Amino acid sequence: MFGYVTVCEPELKVKDLKKYRAYYCGLCRTLKEDYGFMGQMTLTYDMTFAVILLSSLYETIAKHEEHRCKVHPVKRQHMLRNEITSYAAAMNVLLAYYHMEDDWQDDHKVSSLMTKSLIQGKAKKIIEKYPRQSKVIQQSLRELGECERENSMDIDRAAGCFGRLMAELFVWKEDIWEKTLRKMGFYLGKFIYLMDAYEDIDDDIANACYNPFMQFREREDFDDYCKQILTMMIAECSREFEKLPILTHAEILRNILYSGVWCRYEMIQKKRKQKDA
Repeated sequence: MFGYVTVCEPELKVKDLKKYRAYYCGLCRTLKEDYGFMGQMTLTYDMTFAVILLSSLYETIAKHEEHRCKVHPVKRQHMLRNEITSYAAAMNVLLAYYHMEDDWQDDHKVSSLMTKSLIQGKAKKIIEKYPRQSKVIQQSLRELGECERENSMDIDRAAGCFGRLMAELFVWKEDIWEKTLRKMGFYLGKFIYLMDAYEDIDDDIANACYNPFMQFREREDFDDYCKQILTMMIAECSREFEKLPILTHAEILRNILYSGVWCRYEMIQKKRKQKDA
């Protein structure tokens, strides 16, 4: 469900793209060091956005490092890391842990049980350190599972579950920025969930899987209708973002919110046109 909140590279300055990649690589490195290979596998662009957003808002200085990795074994990669990177890494692992737990309980997927067991020890430590986030993630995924079992076609209900999850992750500190960050995360979470549903709609129909957009698939204006809903979600998210006193990395963040989040949508459109041709 993740991977939609990324940069639009052609519209980003070279220096800003380098910074974005440095934060991404920093998150990847932290996941590996703190949670091993399985933790590293949970890496997402979406949490990289959270790192840059929170680092910019709280003006947290990131330490510059250079390391080699399996993906780039020859050339050392620039990395930027701070305490928020560690927080985002923990949330990445926690999300993966609860997601695999739900997969095991709902569908009895052996692969999910095995993977869950590999990170269970680390996940329990995260739960102890971040009980607020842990509780909301668990509740939100449970409620989302109920929507799927009931085959609920209430779009706001289903997307709202993931919205509340993201809202909690965005609140690193419960302070004066909590309300704005929570709203921003809520609408971004709804956008992510609905974009994922839009992308998977045909496969979900073919495989009889849950998808709240299924009720609208036969509409002639289906694509435009979905884009209108997605636009409303990201517009609300962006409106909250503009309330924050962010100066550092503002261009990177605006690139993601106003252009990057639509890159996958355009790719989906291109694939469907090629399929229909």
